[in-house]
Amino acid sequence: MFPAQGNPNKDLEVPSPPSDGISSVKFSPNSNLLVASSWSGQVLCWDVQSNGQAIPKAAITLDKPVLCSSWSGDGTTVFAGGCDNGVKMWNLQTNQQQQVAQHAAPVRHCFFLRQMNMLVTGSWDKTVKYWDLRTPNPVHTQQMPERVYAMDVQEDLLVVGTADRQLQVFNLSSPSTPYKSLQSPLKYQTRCISCFPDKTGYLLGSIEGRVAVHHVEDNLQSKNFTFRCHRDGNDVFAVNAMSFHPQYGTFVTAGSDGSYSFWDKDSKQRLKAMQKCSQPIACGDFNRDGSIYAYAASYDWSRGYSDHNPTTAKNYIYLHAPQESEVKGRNRPASTRR
Repeated sequence: MFPAQGNPNKDLEVPSPPSDGISSVKFSPNSNLLVASSWSGQVLCWDVQSNGQAIPKAAITLDKPVLCSSWSGDGTTVFAGGCDNGVKMWNLQTNQQQQVAQHAAPVRHCFFLRQMNMLVTGSWDKTVKYWDLRTPNPVHTQQMPERVYAMDVQEDLLVVGTADRQLQVFNLSSPSTPYKSLQSPLKYQTRCISCFPDKTGYLLGSIEGRVAVHHVEDNLQSKNFTFRCHRDGNDVFAVNAMSFHPQYGTFVTAGSDGSYSFWDKDSKQRLKAMQKCSQPIACGDFNRDGSIYAYAASYDWSRGYSDHNPTTAKNYIYLHAPQESEVKGRNRPASTRR
């Protein structure tokens, strides 16, 4: 498999990507199956080989744009939610699909909660809902202060970011009551959230090219900080996606400037800044062991409808094999030790 032509980082190109803006890329929790969702309604799946070649495996097309995707715990099923106000469950073995969730407005995020054997969905209808896939009605509906814009879950930690910079933190052992309700420490709209692997906190990314490293408990607030990224002189770009490396606990940010960078929050250092692509990076995800980082170079709507031309815009999904030096944390500088 040869590096993609035109990719400045010489990353490998996934064949036959969606025909319109890519909204999510997600790896299976127990294999190198990769799924992508898109504004065209396409939900596509590839099997990524050990040499980096991605072989198309399965595909469906839904009636409306798809905004999010998630995998079941056993990796046999994909969930896809979006502008039909619902979530479809797609069985890759049988290629059958069925609706398993319904909202009054588009579904922005969905996650399968393995420990609860449930699906959780967040919508622009200002609710988060929990679904037992055997029944048609939600087990619980949690009202949000505003529309759900960002969301992530790590075992029993669920963090939801809404419009008006509101945050709701939940301990899923008691999902009907917010553990904490607060306002984002960032001054501009929340774009993405990623929970720490150890569940002690979460990252917040904003449209203003800034990330907040935030802890849940009050006694850890002294460790909170923010930093700037995805900026070029006076130009400021949105942070579209963040993912933690499953082995080293470092993380990657991807932005509207077309670049992605690896960071170590504990030493407060950038480990590696990658070269910019020719268009925004809309989403990204590590595979289960962190040996592959998949990301989509695709229009992300950061410049509005007027800059979107679906007839000429091209969409790409790339696969990057991180070097250890890019993702392994470094010793904290003496000046930042406490």
